[in-house]
Amino acid sequence: MEFQLFKNGKPLKSLSLAGAYLFGADMIPLRRVDKIAFENGVLECQKKSRDSAGLSLLWPIEGNGQLLLNTTRLPEREEPYNLNLELARARLMQITLKREDWALFDQSDELDAMAQEVQNLFIEALQNISSPGEASVFADQALKKGVEFSEKLAAKHAEQFLAARFRNKGLGRHTLGCEINPALIGDEKYRKWLLEMFGFITIPVNWAQIETEKGEYDFELLDKCVQSLAGRRLALCAGPLLNFSPDHIPQWLLDKKPDYEKIREYAYEFISQIVSRYKKFIHVWRTISGMNAMNCFGFNFEQVIEMTRTACLAAKSADAKSRKIVEIVYPWGEYYAYDKTTVPPLVYVDMVIQSGISFDAFGLQFHFGKDEPGKHIRDMMQISSRLDCFAAAPKPVHVTGVSIPDAHGEDGRAQQKAGSWRKEWDQDLQATWLEEFYKLSLARPYVNTVTYSCLADHCDSPMQSCGLLTEKLSPKKAFLVVAKFQRSILKH
Repeated sequence: MEFQLFKNGKPLKSLSLAGAYLFGADMIPLRRVDKIAFENGVLECQKKSRDSAGLSLLWPIEGNGQLLLNTTRLPEREEPYNLNLELARARLMQITLKREDWALFDQSDELDAMAQEVQNLFIEALQNISSPGEASVFADQALKKGVEFSEKLAAKHAEQFLAARFRNKGLGRHTLGCEINPALIGDEKYRKWLLEMFGFITIPVNWAQIETEKGEYDFELLDKCVQSLAGRRLALCAGPLLNFSPDHIPQWLLDKKPDYEKIREYAYEFISQIVSRYKKFIHVWRTISGMNAMNCFGFNFEQVIEMTRTACLAAKSADAKSRKIVEIVYPWGEYYAYDKTTVPPLVYVDMVIQSGISFDAFGLQFHFGKDEPGKHIRDMMQISSRLDCFAAAPKPVHVTGVSIPDAHGEDGRAQQKAGSWRKEWDQDLQATWLEEFYKLSLARPYVNTVTYSCLADHCDSPMQSCGLLTEKLSPKKAFLVVAKFQRSILKH
C-alpha cells in the first residue's frame, strides 16, 4: 500500500513516523508489517498479508494540533491512496457512526450545519480526485472541520449524560480520586491538598521495592502511607499488586528466570502477604495491571489469563470484602504491533470474562503526551469512542489512571514525537483538556471513579510536569478544574 501526502496542495517534504502502525479488523494492530517508510511525498507500507488494513499516524491539523489519526481499512492496490482524503473519510465515518450511537440527530441543532459543511467539503475533495493536490486541499479543510465538529459532538453527548447522572445522584464523594507519591506523604502541605480535595486515594504498590530479597519484605513506606491516610473517611485503594513490567519485578526474580509455575507461586505469596497486612484499611485492590501489554517473562496467552486468575484468587482468599480491579493499560492496543507476547485490550477483556475469573471491575489507564506506544495524543472523540467499547463489559469500569503534561519537553514529550492537542501544552491547555476528559468519563454511567495519576510534579514522576500541583506544591489550573468537579458532585 502506498499513500501520497500533501500539505497546502503540494507534496509533503517531511513527516514524523513516531507512533505509526497498521491495523486490521476491530482496529487490532498488525504485527506482520515489513516496513512503514516515507520518501519524496509518498508513504510506503509493506505487510505480509494481503488483507485490508488501515494506517494510524501523527498528523498535523491547523488549529487542532498534531493528533494520532487513522484511515479506514483499505484494500491493497497499485495506485497510491491520497492520505489527506483517507484521513478525512475516516473522520466523517466516525462522526456518522457516533451520531447514530448517541442519537444526536436534532435537525434544529447548530451542529447540524457543521456536519453538513464537513460533508460538502469531503464531496468537493472527491470531485477533484483526479487532481490529488487540489483534492487534498478540500480534504484538509474537511478534516479540520471534522475534528472540531466531532469534539463538539463528544462534548454535547457528555454534557447531556453528565447532567442526567447528576440528577440521578449517580456520583458521590468517592468518585474523584488521586494516586499519591509515597515519597511526599510526609510533607504536611502535600497531605493538606490531598485530603482537602479527594475522597478516594490510591497508594501505589511496587513488588520490586517491597520484596528486594526472596521472602524479605520492606513495608516501611506503605505503613507510613496507610498510617497517614487511615481513619479519615477516605476510600483507600492500593495497587497494582502485580505488574509484569521489569521495573515492578524484583531483581532476584528477574535474575533467577524461574519457570511459570514458580513465578505464579511467588506472585501468589506476595499478594497474600500484602493483602493480609492491610486488609483492614484498603477498600479496593488494583489486583493486576497491564497483563494485556506488559509481559517481561513472555507468558503465552493461557498463562496470561491464568496469572490474572491467580492474582484475583490470592487477593480474594486474603480479603473477601474489598473490591478487586483488573486493570487494562493502553486501551487502543498499539503495543500489540511491536510485542508478540501481548494481547489486544478488548480480546483480553473478553477472555477474562469468559474464563470465569472472580473480580469486581475493570480499570482503564489513559496517559498521553509522550513518544511511547499508547501515549501519543488523541482527540476527545477518539477517547469517547474507546470508552464506549467497554460499555458492553458486564463489569463496572474505573478510570484508575489519567495524566497529561502542562509542557512539552525533552523526555519524549516533544510535539513532533508525542503530538499535541489544539496547540502547544501549557497550564491553561492542561486544565481545558482535563475538564473535557472528566466530563466525558463521568458522563458514562458504567464509569464509577476517575483517578488522576500524579498530584504534584516530582523529579521521579513517570512523565514530567503532569501534576495537578507544581514541584513547590502550588495549585495549577488543572487542580482548580478537579476542585470544581468535586464541588459539583458534593452539591448534587
